[in-house]
Amino acid sequence: MANTTSLVSDFLSFLNASPTAFHAVDESKRRLRHAGYEQLSERDDWKLEAGKKYFFTRNYSTIVAFAVGKKYEAGNGFHIIGAHTDSPCLKLKPVSKVTKGGCLEVGVQTYGGGLWYTWFDRDLTVAGRVIVKEDKAGSVSYSHRLVRIEDPIMRIPTLAIHLDRNVNSEGFKPNTQTHLVPILATAIKAELNKVPAEGGEDDGGKKCTEASSKSKHHPLLMEIVANALGCKPDEICEFELQVCDTQPSILGGAAKEFIFSGRLDNLCMSFCSLKALIDATSSGSDLEEESGVRMVALFDHEEVGSNSAQGAGSPVMIDAMSHITSCFSSDAKVLKKAIQKSLLVSADMAHALHPNFMDKHEENHQPKMHGGLVIKHNANQRYATNAVTSFVFREIAEKHNLPVQDFVVRNDMGCGSTIGPILASSVGIRTVDVGAPQLSMHSIREMCAADDVKHSYEHFKAFFQEFTHLDAKLTVDV
Repeated sequence: MANTTSLVSDFLSFLNASPTAFHAVDESKRRLRHAGYEQLSERDDWKLEAGKKYFFTRNYSTIVAFAVGKKYEAGNGFHIIGAHTDSPCLKLKPVSKVTKGGCLEVGVQTYGGGLWYTWFDRDLTVAGRVIVKEDKAGSVSYSHRLVRIEDPIMRIPTLAIHLDRNVNSEGFKPNTQTHLVPILATAIKAELNKVPAEGGEDDGGKKCTEASSKSKHHPLLMEIVANALGCKPDEICEFELQVCDTQPSILGGAAKEFIFSGRLDNLCMSFCSLKALIDATSSGSDLEEESGVRMVALFDHEEVGSNSAQGAGSPVMIDAMSHITSCFSSDAKVLKKAIQKSLLVSADMAHALHPNFMDKHEENHQPKMHGGLVIKHNANQRYATNAVTSFVFREIAEKHNLPVQDFVVRNDMGCGSTIGPILASSVGIRTVDVGAPQLSMHSIREMCAADDVKHSYEHFKAFFQEFTHLDAKLTVDV
């Protein structure tokens, strides 16, 4: 059984290393390599071996890792846990330069369905990825670099109550276009601190001036990003940056039972599934009796519908399954058999019962923190769980003495969804939707129970270890 203290400490390290989906993939990649996983490229032909471990990334915001059982044969099943790397946030606009009222501001887009009022009065910064132009001995190349500014460089201030007397009675209803704009600096201070341009000569097109980054973004912001990367502002060709909270993820509560952090939805499930895969394949004997493929797929863009080249709505998963199968057989028909022998655990955080809003939960379905993973059900297929997949997940819990809960949304409320139905319908794979219970979902600062990190990790690890044997005892379509 896992030690809760060390597991939570490891989880906090993962969270604090992952302010963006790109950083989450980078941290996952580092952990996989350390565990002996070999990196593949989707641009190359694959040569796989039974008993070996591999991973690949797409767009550096989606990552798929898998371990091939020693007894694997083409047509055998895949045991997959799917989660997502993205969270609601504010992303910088292509032209972010805004100047109003003597202040330099940064124009942002809302990404996903965030609780945007929670982003006010927070100490903010930026992080993401940057394309940098490099000139080495006359040879021009472009590097893909991750960046994170540690200092709080921005803030979105609320309006004083003296100027908005009815805010407490009528509610805080910010306009996301005009009010949700971070302040970077005052114009006068930015001018006083301006770094003079180096020379004025033509560089022969060797710098990224064609992108007009100086006119699109405040020079002060570009200077900060360039300093963090160790390059010049003119060498920054393009970037994808998002606004981030600078407050670190911590263990809290009077009894030290809660995790306070941003992005628990869904880095908690990403971490638990990844660590479960790594630990379920860490020793030489772990794959000796395995006849299937153990896999974790962490997708980008779940919060905005998954319809992208690297989202769950793309062919990423079926491509991976096809690649793996074809390495062991040239018969295209074996993939169809493999899909019918497979199971996907769609892991996305669940809604814990809120003590101050108990009427928001259906009376007989009130998941609680510390209560273990929640199996999500919806008759209208907003979740992909059915009796067979629910049984498999519950049976594994029972065998390992792990708690499990159920959730159904109230009939008079709308139901969210996950990557589960998307993959179930596009791949044709049996699916169960689950998640650890949390509060403050989609806030800049969320909370969950430390015990549920342990429950989730142990449940996922048991799934990898048990599914092949359990599924052999289960017959449905005969």
